[in-house]
Amino acid sequence: MRIGILSYPMLFQREGGLQIQVRETIGALNRVRDDELPRMEVELVDPNRSRLASYDLIHVFSAINGNHRIVESASEAGVPVVLSPLLSPAWSRAAGWRARLADRLAGRLTDWNVQTSYAQTKRALQLARLVIALGGPERDAIRSGFLIDEAKIRVLPNGISPHFFHADGALFRRHSGLDGPFVLMVGAISPYKNQLGLARALAGAGLPVVLIGSAQRADQGYLQSLLYTPGVRWLGQIGHDDPLLASAYAAASVLALPSQGEVLPLTVLEALASGTPVVMTDQSALELPGGGFALRQIGWNDGAGQRRAVCALVDAPPERAAVRALVAEYSWPRVAAAIARCYVELLELPEGVDCAV
Repeated sequence: MRIGILSYPMLFQREGGLQIQVRETIGALNRVRDDELPRMEVELVDPNRSRLASYDLIHVFSAINGNHRIVESASEAGVPVVLSPLLSPAWSRAAGWRARLADRLAGRLTDWNVQTSYAQTKRALQLARLVIALGGPERDAIRSGFLIDEAKIRVLPNGISPHFFHADGALFRRHSGLDGPFVLMVGAISPYKNQLGLARALAGAGLPVVLIGSAQRADQGYLQSLLYTPGVRWLGQIGHDDPLLASAYAAASVLALPSQGEVLPLTVLEALASGTPVVMTDQSALELPGGGFALRQIGWNDGAGQRRAVCALVDAPPERAAVRALVAEYSWPRVAAAIARCYVELLELPEGVDCAV
């Protein structure tokens, strides 16, 4: 079975959760060994060199950035498409209605020469024969905001690399010189991620804030504002496979992700796998039943609530083994096998028939 993985052309010109997800998915699928599943050859497609028709199935990551054209091209070539849209859970029925109204108005005003990003995303979702949501909230957004039949949606989480489950904080503490409690934030540094909001909310709490990640040129001023904030320390970008990153997760008292919205952030899963509790935005697809003792989801602009949640977890840290257990089922072998079964299910259907529950 030959599987092609695709996303937008400039994907790997920067580093972030989606880039890691794509690389890890390809690697994990190629390592699947299950007698009930066919052997797979999974690769990142270079559309300048390879034809989509040479693959048995195309898996597209992200429904934005013009990726609807990939889904259209594969569909026209008769190649079934699996789509991981990575949509914000904020897409409610009302938000979808407003977006459809705006699309109709834009079309009428331009003789249908202009199409909104909502319409492009909906087109990709409609043409894909199977859609993979990362959690229940994303599934609900796909169904309610874009009116996609739930029958062709599967819910599968991201996987977590094994080394995070065995992380130890000693390496990071030696590297950083930090001996006491601190709050860690990992990811792109930008107003959307709201690192500055949390740093200001924690003013006077006596908790250093450690940032790992890079800022784009447009966000350099934002980074400087962070660095002028007392107690903030920036370590720059650390590679996903660097043992120092896993050690940073394990050394931190709390991981914070107060961004305006997330789908299923890898940084949160990796922190939990290392045994570290998390305070994050409530605009997310992540659901961990019974996980409230280690995962607090607070409004992105509720600084007081974020401060209370962080301080509570620092003062009464949960048992690390119990935190790790929350995400034990998110191992890459298990997730990759589930994705592979979705591929097989789709390829066994007659041409033109979408998956159904």
